[in-house]
Amino acid sequence: MSDPPKKANPTPFNRLYLVGNAFIQGYMHKLILTVVFFFGVFNFLFSQQHPTPAFEVLAGWPSVRDVNFSANGDEAYVSLQSLAGDVSVIACLKAKKGKWQKPVIVSFSGKYHDLEPFLSPDGLRLYFASNRPLADSAAKTKDYDIWYVSRKSPDAEWGIPVNAGPVINSAADEFYPAITLSNNLYFTSTRTGTKGEDDIFFCEWKNGGYTQPVSLSDSVNSAGYEFNAYVAPDESYLIFSGYNRADGRGSGDLYISHRDQNNQWTKARNLGENVNSKYMDYCPFLDQKNQVLYFTSRRAEASVTDRFDTIDQLEKEVNKYENGMSRIYKISASGWLKD
Repeated sequence: MSDPPKKANPTPFNRLYLVGNAFIQGYMHKLILTVVFFFGVFNFLFSQQHPTPAFEVLAGWPSVRDVNFSANGDEAYVSLQSLAGDVSVIACLKAKKGKWQKPVIVSFSGKYHDLEPFLSPDGLRLYFASNRPLADSAAKTKDYDIWYVSRKSPDAEWGIPVNAGPVINSAADEFYPAITLSNNLYFTSTRTGTKGEDDIFFCEWKNGGYTQPVSLSDSVNSAGYEFNAYVAPDESYLIFSGYNRADGRGSGDLYISHRDQNNQWTKARNLGENVNSKYMDYCPFLDQKNQVLYFTSRRAEASVTDRFDTIDQLEKEVNKYENGMSRIYKISASGWLKD
């Protein structure tokens, strides 16, 4: 067997080249990893900072609002309306294999002006606002009241609508119900006792019934319009719309208020330009499981052209998602939900 060939001793220049080459390769590897990391972070943050369309399946409807989800996220309820708002029904969407199917009008809606559905935490009761008469035999509609329907299981049919009663409802309008784990009820009303215009009211469930409605403190309500409150199931925070406030971006903005250690609501904070637009932003709902905020907006995206040469261009422009009609949007709630 012959001896193995001897390795040549590297010259000082070769050693310097090898060390330099290893340094450059290591530096470039770290540089590439750093660029990829920061690009990913930037892309993640950017995607979280801007609301995106939530229901493409509903894009063809002239006005969609008031989304509400079941706890497991496979069932959603919305208000579908005509452009003028004179027609309003509650519809249900089911998710199959992660895709939302076409909406179906719920069994109790379609005749009167029904809107603003809200599922109880157990999914067995659905609250909503309606101008339907108190008796089926009455032909004339009335002011807006809080109503509810019940079912025995998530797969069962909804029962007959029940008026929430004279403690909650008044001769004025009651809107946008939200029910909590403790069965406490929050809603919007124009009744006597507001601090000016529409206020958000609270009814405590106590000894098998509701206490008299109380307007929330001036940390939430003002002499202006406050409405459409989503309340966390544990009542640790609420998100609502405030209209044309001094710190707003214009029209209706979304605000958040937390309960402090003394069980008082903190001064409401505007959710900022990453959520709000200069148009009407309202009807919030927070998906607790995925920490995603859903809300309705009438925002309009600026046109990308100053001239339309074809009818197809024009049709695409006026029918895009952000066209000033009520549409449902979503955005991650991570980062700003905590006080």
